[in-house]
Amino acid sequence: MSKSKFFALISAVCLIGVIYGTNIGFSQSARSRVQLITSPSVSQITPFEAEATKPQSPVLLKLQATDAEGKLLKNAKIGLKILTPPSNPWFTTDFPIVEGTKLLEMEAIAPQGELQIQQMFPIRGTYQLLVNVAPTEANTFVPFEQKLTLSVPENWLKYRNFAILIAILLGLGLVGGLVIGGQQQVSIGEIAPTRVRLLLSGLIVLAIAVLLFVNVSAEIAQSQMSMPMSHMSESVPETRKQGIVKSQGLEVQLSGSANATVGIPANLQIQLIDTKTNLPVTDAVVDLKTTQLENNWLAFAYQGVLNEAGKLTWQQQFFDGASHKIEVKVAPQPNAVRQFEPFQVQREIEVEGVAPPLLVRSIVLGYLTGIIGIGLAIGLKLRKYKPNT
Repeated sequence: MSKSKFFALISAVCLIGVIYGTNIGFSQSARSRVQLITSPSVSQITPFEAEATKPQSPVLLKLQATDAEGKLLKNAKIGLKILTPPSNPWFTTDFPIVEGTKLLEMEAIAPQGELQIQQMFPIRGTYQLLVNVAPTEANTFVPFEQKLTLSVPENWLKYRNFAILIAILLGLGLVGGLVIGGQQQVSIGEIAPTRVRLLLSGLIVLAIAVLLFVNVSAEIAQSQMSMPMSHMSESVPETRKQGIVKSQGLEVQLSGSANATVGIPANLQIQLIDTKTNLPVTDAVVDLKTTQLENNWLAFAYQGVLNEAGKLTWQQQFFDGASHKIEVKVAPQPNAVRQFEPFQVQREIEVEGVAPPLLVRSIVLGYLTGIIGIGLAIGLKLRKYKPNT
């Protein structure tokens, strides 16, 4: 083989390698993905406010599964799991029990490649959205998973109110220090007069007593709340734990957990069957809403189709310890052969509240006591350097 032919062969091999490597790199970089769209925008999302004076609405979440070219992946099955921000006892939120838990988990059919829900976010922080997408028809596209994050900032009013509380506590401590430290002699080597030190010791003992009283009262109230809940769950007949409605030859069943506890997701399921054939019905649309009954705010909502078994199964956490109502409206798809008048089923679910952990309560009380103590120390120092004022 001549040198020219040899070099030509080597060049051809290198060119094939470059082309093959380029194709591999392109196929690895051009992947399907999930795009998250929120309404309102991320910068305008605020967590749930328990004592809000204005009506609150959940956040609209749109998850769009697209291919490498940005086109929606039709006939997809989208699974979604929402995890709350991790627990931080030193800087806790309004719902410490909810921190570091599962807020929602569901899997739904997305004929147009889009999953849309409404979800109320209970606390500030960064939520994790774990999404998995698979085709409903084999070999349509390659299944994939993606982790998204959603940062929910704290309401600025919370910081304003916290600053006001700190100013009030510091002011009380400062005034107390000025009053207590007046016209009292401080011995050499002492930071405060004997009476002041005795008073501080008494305040510490009082704070410990208050902490014990609050914790014991909370535990007693929690046990008293749990007793009727457990009694009710035992006495309620099984037929009342499930919502069942029959209409126009169809039967919709709303089943799952009879009661729920804050911090623990409840298992729920919708099933639609034909009463004549006892076969699942898949050509229908369900409109699902979960409403808190005490203040009538919407916690969760979803509208979509059922799977091949005529079911929709999901796990939902009820983060507010009050009764909730689950409503499901069933309607036919526009192009379905079977047409019927929409009907609905509903049921109520009792939610048991959980008191904040002892560690969180102790830290909060320690913060409040410490702020007053700082103000008191500042007042004593000022009185020490200005004895005649």
